[in-house]
Amino acid sequence: MTVQENLELGAYLHSGGTKEDYQRVYDLFPLCFDRRNQLAGTLSGGEQQMVAMGRALMSRPKLMLMDEPSMGLAPILVERSFEVIKQVHESGVAVLVVEQNANVSLSIADRGYVLSTGRLVLEARPPTCSTTRASARPISVADRAGAQATHSALG
Repeated sequence: MTVQENLELGAYLHSGGTKEDYQRVYDLFPLCFDRRNQLAGTLSGGEQQMVAMGRALMSRPKLMLMDEPSMGLAPILVERSFEVIKQVHESGVAVLVVEQNANVSLSIADRGYVLSTGRLVLEARPPTCSTTRASARPISVADRAGAQATHSALG
């Protein structure tokens, strides 16, 4: 399927989407407009990630669930992906992200939970305008050492 067909599929429940739906995706991902007639399978991994996010946005979601949105992406694309995730959240869409890169995730998150071997070891509330550091507290006494190491990494 082409990039355009992927976006149309995302808007299936909304009769293929409106001009505003497409403009929103194209504003966030100009590459989707530039490559709209290209087969999505021929795009790079980062470009395919953009198409997938665009397709999801075409459905006008109230909640987006994302699993490892930075996996396999070049560092510059990771930064751009998280900027877009933040913009999506600021537009009123609730976003739940499962991500190994805790520092990047917490930089845009309302709150974060760090797990180690299946146990919650740290709950963090990232900085707001009135604070300069993330507020974090270890959860599990058994994993206190891991939580402290994680807390140090979070700043």
